[in-house]
Amino acid sequence: MKHWTFYLGIGVLIVGGVVGTYWFLSQEPAHVSPKPSEETTAPGSAGQDTEQRPLHEHQDSGPISESQTPPMPNMLTIAPERLQTIGVRFEEVAHRPLAQSIRTVGRVEIDERRLARVNIKFEGWIEELSVSAIGDHVKQHQILFTIYSPDLVATQEEYLLALQGIRDLGKSEFQEVARGAKDLLEATRRRFQFWDITEDHIQDLERTGEVLRTLPIHSPITGTVLKMEARAGTHVTPGTELYMIANLSQVWIMADIYEYELPLIRLGQQATVTLSYDPQTQLVGSLGFIYPTLDPQTRTAKVRFEVNNPGEKLKPGMYANVELTIPLGRRLAIPRDAVLETGERQVVFIHHGGGKLEWRDAKLGVQAGEWVEVLEGVKDGDHIVTSANFLIDSESQLKSAIRGMRGMKH
Repeated sequence: MKHWTFYLGIGVLIVGGVVGTYWFLSQEPAHVSPKPSEETTAPGSAGQDTEQRPLHEHQDSGPISESQTPPMPNMLTIAPERLQTIGVRFEEVAHRPLAQSIRTVGRVEIDERRLARVNIKFEGWIEELSVSAIGDHVKQHQILFTIYSPDLVATQEEYLLALQGIRDLGKSEFQEVARGAKDLLEATRRRFQFWDITEDHIQDLERTGEVLRTLPIHSPITGTVLKMEARAGTHVTPGTELYMIANLSQVWIMADIYEYELPLIRLGQQATVTLSYDPQTQLVGSLGFIYPTLDPQTRTAKVRFEVNNPGEKLKPGMYANVELTIPLGRRLAIPRDAVLETGERQVVFIHHGGGKLEWRDAKLGVQAGEWVEVLEGVKDGDHIVTSANFLIDSESQLKSAIRGMRGMKH
């Protein structure tokens, strides 16, 4: 006499948002009934095969789908009404122009090629200041101050004597005398040149024949006085820096570019410069230099932008926002929202019409704003799902789980 033990189980299944309760016998694990029956309450019935069988003998006997047609491994069918309900949108894949943007913050600095330092190469005393305050704007050749120097006075007198000697002895029949007068004049002229006495001062000395007690010192460039040590009556020696003058009509912006962005930048590229505290100011700069070393801590390289500075709105020490836009040409691209990131790969859904969706692995290239380049996986003209990808993926996983359970309809 055989004894059989039956177990009554209850399962819960969620499909498309509907919750249902199913009853099954442990003897027939693949047999599902939507409600309890007599067979589930009595241990056996007439003609019932109560022999226990391995699970794998029953797994292929149940229906897979309502159409009895196994779906393709990477295909999914969802009713069009359902797609509309979950907010699925489509877009056609096409080649489009892409541009990469690089944003960074830089610091305004003086253009070192437009910086001049005023000093003298002889000893003397400052007598009169014409430019007496930091921040004063000066023009090229404008007088900064006058200086008295005993050496300068003596050299002027010596030059006039040498000049008179040329006039008197230049035509002497004695060549050594004529040559000595010329050499003395040239030596005195070179001394003026070594002291940076300009040619116009020498010509004035020759024309007037008058020794100047003080000599005016002029500004070498047009710009703004950033540093000043000159004071009236001060004794100065060779090498003393009396003025530092900078032309701020063009400035540098020093910024940091990350290591992975360096292959995208080139000398001469245009950049947009803006100020967070002055939205109305927008300037255009040019990438002038890429420094040859990399900061090992931040993994960034210094770059230098050259920016025209009308009205001198950019002050040395200010911070400025810099944006580089690098055109990448026309490339096959899709919206970034169309890509489903799984952690190990990128998946896109292609709509074939009638609710038929195909998921494909995609190989992506560069990202440009809201677009991403596609190297493999899609082609021109494909209709790609651009929204609700996560919901579609969740539904596809649910249906895959249902197909693995014998006797379940979906």
